[in-house]
Amino acid sequence: MDISWSRSICPKCLHPIAWYDNIPFISFFILRAKCRRCQDKISWQYPIVEVFVALAFLFTAVWHNSSSFLPQLTVVLIRDLIIIILLTFIFLYDLKYREILDRVTILPSVFLIFLALSGVEGFDQTWQSLLFGVLFGAGFFFILYIISRGAWIGGGDIRLGFFMGVVLGWPNILIAFFIAYMLGAMISLVLIALKKKTMKSETAFGAYLAVGTLVSMFFADNILNWYLGLLT
Repeated sequence: MDISWSRSICPKCLHPIAWYDNIPFISFFILRAKCRRCQDKISWQYPIVEVFVALAFLFTAVWHNSSSFLPQLTVVLIRDLIIIILLTFIFLYDLKYREILDRVTILPSVFLIFLALSGVEGFDQTWQSLLFGVLFGAGFFFILYIISRGAWIGGGDIRLGFFMGVVLGWPNILIAFFIAYMLGAMISLVLIALKKKTMKSETAFGAYLAVGTLVSMFFADNILNWYLGLLT
């Protein structure tokens, strides 16, 4: 289905959802977590995601406008809000379907590269940082793909690595990779201990990469400075 133009529908009865039943967070509780037409249960995923995105948007607006009371809608702020939407989509889609769609990685990457290299105010990433970030992000997964012949990772991870390189650049992409691998390892060990998964179970690593990218967008410099401080 084309999510850009199609209306929201109930996944059970496929009936279009009325606007008053589609108000973020509020409608979920008004309907008591059930479809008005077929009474099928509505997943808690919807209000959780809606609250997360709302809080992430609020945080990002404050982050970019910490010195002013009313947020100013800048190109950089719009860019980060769009990236948050894309990362949320990648997280959910990979977690649910074990797949990363090209349309949420390649096309946004090309557009962001154009903005970064066109001298738009606020895009302070150099072309060298962009280049090394892309080479590391996509190259790392490409090498793993070649070595394992596609057994360890898929092509979607390579494209996501490319997207991460464009968003974060070098060396911030290293922080995102570190967070993703640490988070993935810890959660996997817990699931194995609870016998929910085995060592051979497939992992939605794109979801961990999305989390690592989101954290690194705002805190990579702080984390890097903290780590370097431990070495001195």
